[in-house]
Amino acid sequence: AMRWAVVTFPGSNCDQDCVDQLSRVLEQDVVEVWHKDTTLPEVDCVVLPGGFSYGDYLRSGSIARFAPIMAEVKKFAEAGGYVFGICNGFQILLEARMLPGAMQRNAGMSFICETLPLKVTNRNTALTSRVPEGTEVLNIPIAHMDGNYTADADTLAALEANGQIVFQYCAPDGSVTADANPNGSLRNIAGICNEAGNVYGMMPHPERASEAILGSVDGAWLFRSLIAQVEASR
Repeated sequence: AMRWAVVTFPGSNCDQDCVDQLSRVLEQDVVEVWHKDTTLPEVDCVVLPGGFSYGDYLRSGSIARFAPIMAEVKKFAEAGGYVFGICNGFQILLEARMLPGAMQRNAGMSFICETLPLKVTNRNTALTSRVPEGTEVLNIPIAHMDGNYTADADTLAALEANGQIVFQYCAPDGSVTADANPNGSLRNIAGICNEAGNVYGMMPHPERASEAILGSVDGAWLFRSLIAQVEASR
């Protein structure tokens, strides 16, 4: 099994979902890490979970990036370790400049919570390599107020050229359309990675789509992909 660290910030509310998904469903080793910790245990992947870190005062994720643990998470990523930010965790990675771009309020200015189809735009990533052939669309829930991804033209061009756009909001048949965009994100972006391919951020919640009883098992493929990637490199 892989060793995962799940970081809890004040206001995180999906940390236990991630712990449960990884330890119980996928039988992984999980260490819980507190935002004030100044060292990171020996792990293969760090998860920054969803929620409202520090109450989302100021911009979402903008205070959390100053948490003591984030300096260690940054070092861990720079050394090639896997970092996976989900929802508020994605916002924190943007604020920490570990991923390019920024989040704005949803275009409709309201909180959105629904299960949506996601296109796996790049299947050759550590997070998507195990998505089964022929599965064009993953059904994964979103729950956010600030998920409207934005970046300048150069950044967008680079993301596209390097295959860093990992997920896009799409229609049920997989076509990426304006109608399928829930929040106004540029290019329908739902998830991206860094150029090195070891830091991932996505707004949808795969930990909430990991068991049949939850309505979808599609989220589990992402965790399984990371597990396979780490095991292959051992």
